[in-house]
Amino acid sequence: MAIFSYTAKTAGGDEKRGEVTAANMAQATAAIRRQGLIPSAISEKKGGLSFNIKLPSFGGGVKTKEIVIFSRQFATMIDAGLPLVQCLDILAGQQENPEFKKVLLDVKGAVEGGSTFADALRKHPKVFDQLYVNLIAAGEVGGILDTILNRLSAFLEKAEKLKGKIKGAMTYPSAVIVIATLVVTGLLIWVVPIFKDMFAGFGQALPAPTQMVVNMSNALRQAWWAIFGAIGGIIFGLKAFYKTANGRKTLDAVFLKLPVLGDLIRKTAVARFTRTLGTMLSSGVPILEALEIVSQTAGNVIIEAAIMKARTSLSQGKTLAEPLMETKVFPGMVTQMIAVGESTGALDTMLTKIADFYEEEVDAAVDALTSLIEPMLMAFLGVVVGGLVIALYLPIFQIAGAASS
Repeated sequence: MAIFSYTAKTAGGDEKRGEVTAANMAQATAAIRRQGLIPSAISEKKGGLSFNIKLPSFGGGVKTKEIVIFSRQFATMIDAGLPLVQCLDILAGQQENPEFKKVLLDVKGAVEGGSTFADALRKHPKVFDQLYVNLIAAGEVGGILDTILNRLSAFLEKAEKLKGKIKGAMTYPSAVIVIATLVVTGLLIWVVPIFKDMFAGFGQALPAPTQMVVNMSNALRQAWWAIFGAIGGIIFGLKAFYKTANGRKTLDAVFLKLPVLGDLIRKTAVARFTRTLGTMLSSGVPILEALEIVSQTAGNVIIEAAIMKARTSLSQGKTLAEPLMETKVFPGMVTQMIAVGESTGALDTMLTKIADFYEEEVDAAVDALTSLIEPMLMAFLGVVVGGLVIALYLPIFQIAGAASS
């Protein structure tokens, strides 16, 4: 048996605090209700000695999948009529991730202290972003918290699925490029010097391709630190440039104009924009506030500027579709469907339909990109590795040809 502290309200609306002994949380809740009370918060009192051994957390952070599961379970509990604090207490106790457990206990403590659920979540921006918090706030105000939590779960699942597909498309080419780089580096450092010593005994000038490979080998062996330092400097310089306002604007504009990849970036941004905005509008978030939040999740400063321009236009009493069309960032079909949604008063529904369509477009674009990358990588490997081998054997072929003539 355990002792549970509770806060409850009487039939007259007065608040009452007390303790009850029960085997578990469910029995404690039933015991409180039998007293004619409506529980608002129940927590188990921890007594005696306790040993808290904190195991190391590998990976760290809170994954999107964990937030999805938390949201779905929370929605089910709220729908069943359990008090908010009790839901948080139960879910925190079930968490295997110590970091997420700590966050949920902190949120529970803030709610017990009189804070709203949304304000309590807002204190943990690394776990619950602005989108999540604002939707929760809308759910609290509208009394539809369970519905909002289910929408958030569906939204996060779709966003994670989209991200996973794009990452999956990039994994194969990245792995091939890394392996090819290691192979070429190994050939230049250990294999080419053996051929170089053999070529020295020929007493002839080396063919231009062979000499170029030998020079590359010498440079890599003698000044490898300068080469890797230059590569590191270029990467660091690009990252530093991207962190500046002009740098991000320049590079994001370039990304959108890239063949194949630029089209994928644009379609991904459209799918994310319409899905996020549609979810927020259907949940009761004001459109101006929703647009500001959505712009911050665009992932591209050019698209972010286009959304903020549309927000400014909307605040001046104009439509949403017109400024989006003028920016020429969003495809014509998207702006036309948004215009139809505005005129019919069903913008949230139209945005959801656009999101469904463009998520399928992203799937097709990812498949096309994968199909295009595979032959390009094979050609790249053939040219690099094959060219290196041919360059090394070219002097031998020349000597063999001279000897046979």
